[in-house]
Amino acid sequence: MSIRELYNMRTSPSVSLEFFPPKTEAGKRNLLERVNRMSALDPLFVTVTWGAGGTTADKTIQLAILAKQTLNLNVCIHLTCTNMDKNILDEALSKCKSAGIRNILALRGDPPIEHEWSNEMNVDGKREFNYAIDLVKYIRESYDDYFCIGVAAYPEGHCEGELEDSSFSPFKDLPYLKEKIDAGADFVITQLFYDAQKFLDFEKLFRTHISTEVPLIPGLMPINSYSLFNRAAKLSHASIPQHILDKFQSEIQYDDNAVKSIGVKIIIDIIEEIYQKTNGRIKNFHFYTLNLEKATAHIVADCPLLSHILDDEHDNIAMSLQSDVVISVDDNESEVHNESSFHQKRRRHSSNTEMSRPQVIDKNITNVVASLPSRKVLISISQGSGTLGRDATWDEFPNGRFGDSRSPAYGEIDGYGPTLKVGNKKAYNIWGAPTRVSDLKSIFIKYLEGSIDVLPWCDLGLSPETALIQEELIQLNQRGYLTLASQPATNAAPSTDKIFGWGPASGYVYQKAFIEMFIQKQQWESVLKPKLESYQQGKFSYYVGDSTGKFDTNLPAHSSSVVTWGIFPNSPVVQTTIVEEESFKAWRDEAFCIWLEWAKLFLSNNPANTFLKQVHQDYYLLSIVHHDFGDVDELWEMLLE
Repeated sequence: MSIRELYNMRTSPSVSLEFFPPKTEAGKRNLLERVNRMSALDPLFVTVTWGAGGTTADKTIQLAILAKQTLNLNVCIHLTCTNMDKNILDEALSKCKSAGIRNILALRGDPPIEHEWSNEMNVDGKREFNYAIDLVKYIRESYDDYFCIGVAAYPEGHCEGELEDSSFSPFKDLPYLKEKIDAGADFVITQLFYDAQKFLDFEKLFRTHISTEVPLIPGLMPINSYSLFNRAAKLSHASIPQHILDKFQSEIQYDDNAVKSIGVKIIIDIIEEIYQKTNGRIKNFHFYTLNLEKATAHIVADCPLLSHILDDEHDNIAMSLQSDVVISVDDNESEVHNESSFHQKRRRHSSNTEMSRPQVIDKNITNVVASLPSRKVLISISQGSGTLGRDATWDEFPNGRFGDSRSPAYGEIDGYGPTLKVGNKKAYNIWGAPTRVSDLKSIFIKYLEGSIDVLPWCDLGLSPETALIQEELIQLNQRGYLTLASQPATNAAPSTDKIFGWGPASGYVYQKAFIEMFIQKQQWESVLKPKLESYQQGKFSYYVGDSTGKFDTNLPAHSSSVVTWGIFPNSPVVQTTIVEEESFKAWRDEAFCIWLEWAKLFLSNNPANTFLKQVHQDYYLLSIVHHDFGDVDELWEMLLE
């Protein structure tokens, strides 16, 4: 059914969920199990995101079809239209119709690059798709009323609607939103926000100036960690009220369990306030899950307004499900997951894994669990209750490219794909137009010195521990080693340490030194690789690859190295940062794509365009781990000697 029909049929408050296509096959399998469990939330619909420029087109469509046909969910697929070949859009729409998917969220995507004519042009010589309204009109003209079309709204104003006083205004966006509704949009989902009053003010504007009938659905992102909470708000230009910030005192900001617990209460308060102050006009709440389930499950279970979703008359369940088991994904592979509470290493959005040997049961256990009559049991699993719950939520803390590649949440914050992290205008302003290696060195060094706050690959800023190796990193960049990520070693630092500390108090944390960087191929082959090979085997390990897919390592195939871990009271060893082959390969491909995204800012005959494309061809991405974490200086001495 269409989302608008579903929305009008529901009389009680409901939820909807957003997922993104995982980067790896193991992640995809794990996500399907996760979505299956989260179907206990009886979502009005689920959305599947679309990577920038259609980069995840095939994965998005595949995941959407699986969710509909295998899990029998109402699916809405994202589509972005700028900087993308029109044929990809046509193929996606055709596949959606063939699969019976009727719901599309029509988005603009990245702002169009004026000199990049990646869309076909119309008879007037203008690009076919400049804005979301162009996509809405195109879908209506091509498919009439078959598709139910949703569009985005921004309660605090679009991030590109900046006024002279450096503020953002929803007033400026209203005419554009009305145009999209008039062109045939059927429902609206908002950008995430944490200030309920900002949404309530916007809702009044929407009802007064646009429509009293079109469903307006608020978008909410559960708070999984303090750093991700701030980053998501920054990227979305969402303000955070001071009374919310005050809840996260400095002593708990790196204890993810405490942060998550507070975050659940914050989102519940927002939901309750919106429902009450709109007299029930707002009755569906859209969760940006980041492919994680625990926080969303807790919100639904604990929220007085939403807990009715989990009411079920069949509350008895076989206790045998609480035995020590894990799910076998296929005949040849089983996923072994941590059975502890997990803690995120600050700055890195990482997952955890524990090398244990639990009993493996039949791969059809997911089908057994999915058919259980009790939603309460399913939600208790999603919340991490019991052994199955711990298996289900083994990666619950936000993942990044330093996490476990088996996690559905492994990768970027939202699965959107390779982007420059900032808009085109800001990119020009902060990075200029590099045409020489010396220009790149200068940009990377400025980032380390704090003169600029973002690189095309990094927007999280520097962590306190970077200060301990700042001089070494600057020297490496001066030599042409363009560093992306790094950490110093530490041996049993207290978990409350102001530089290395993370997780609950009374624990100890450990780190191996590692570094990730772009390096000229000749530098690697003639200088650094021979130097590494002169050391005792096992002292250093590396992964190296280029834009063609070439890969090399001095480790066995499918290897991994845990480089950050912690020991806490009443908890197994917690491993938060992992450098592994599969995740390196996935990040390698994305990292080199970003060079090309950067090049697109310049005309094809511009020296900067030519230079950046040359770097894309002439450099390796290299990751080195130093395994003797007791010797805190050896990695840097080896690189600089």
